[in-house]
Amino acid sequence: MIDVLMLMGSDSDLEFMEAAIHELDAAGVPYAMHVASAHRTPHRVEQLVKDAERDGAKVIIAGAGGAAHLAGVIASHSMLPVIGVPLPTLGLGGFDALLATVQMPRGVPVATVGLGNAGNAALLALQILALSDERVRGYMLDARASMREKVVAKDEKLQARFMTKNDFVTKNDFVTKNDFAAKADPANHK
Repeated sequence: MIDVLMLMGSDSDLEFMEAAIHELDAAGVPYAMHVASAHRTPHRVEQLVKDAERDGAKVIIAGAGGAAHLAGVIASHSMLPVIGVPLPTLGLGGFDALLATVQMPRGVPVATVGLGNAGNAALLALQILALSDERVRGYMLDARASMREKVVAKDEKLQARFMTKNDFVTKNDFVTKNDFAAKADPANHK
């Protein structure tokens, strides 16, 4: 049984997809990962999707560069949510992959994350799984709380470094670069 199927168009895409592997492993979510090309092995893509559905997959992540039709081809063969990861390439820098992934025709949607951002694809997959899996939901809630705590800790460190107790800025105020400059040199910032 798997929850997520990850497909990539080439083994060279693994360097980008490793971020998704990290997120899914951290959450303890079972997945399968394969290389399959929408253009060179279309029948294999279709079979892997059918096998994943049979094995209980609930979400599919597809990473591809260049023409990047993989996510769209998968979406045409499955009712499962498909998350496309457009990957940067030489030539157009991934813009072609981004457009190919995001510009799907009506009726065959693909959720698309940022260029090369397989980690966010995995997080979106986890959010989808969290709708029906309390363990994954708890994991995601804890992960979000941890992110918030890290941001607050960084802000507190920043405040301690640049502000004193009685300054005009409190740690809940928005602080701009000019505010810091004015604090450091009030004569030049009236």
